[in-house]
Amino acid sequence: MAVNNAPDLTKRPPRSPRVRLGGYAILPRMLDKGRATIGGKNGEYNYACPLDQRFLEFAGIDPEALKKQLAAGKGDGEILQWIDKNAKHKRTEPEIALWSDFAQRRVPEDLDSRKFFNELQEKAGPEREDVSTWFDLLDLDDYVSFGGKA
Repeated sequence: MAVNNAPDLTKRPPRSPRVRLGGYAILPRMLDKGRATIGGKNGEYNYACPLDQRFLEFAGIDPEALKKQLAAGKGDGEILQWIDKNAKHKRTEPEIALWSDFAQRRVPEDLDSRKFFNELQEKAGPEREDVSTWFDLLDLDDYVSFGGKA
């Protein structure tokens, strides 16, 4: 099924994980990947990946149920209303803000994660000394994947 508002992630990256919807970090990026997946234009991006799972678990949303809403062509505002209504975990604005702020500052937490992070950074921007969080790395990788110079 093609979604008329599906971004083509073979031509441009999804929104940054820093972009927020309803206060939630990660959510707009996940919606872009979901719509692109439905439209067959997700490229190397995966819907419900480990990063997306952080949001899905925090809100208590089933990724397949959300995907059905995306397939129906709902816009971001309609999706946010659906999430507010269907989330298993009813979060307050301060809880959402704290969670999103933490997500934005997340760094590799163990040796295996640090090794993986360093390998990805080595490919994307080995000279960059300002990349310390997962969001920094995703933004850099998106940028260089579509022709930007690190």
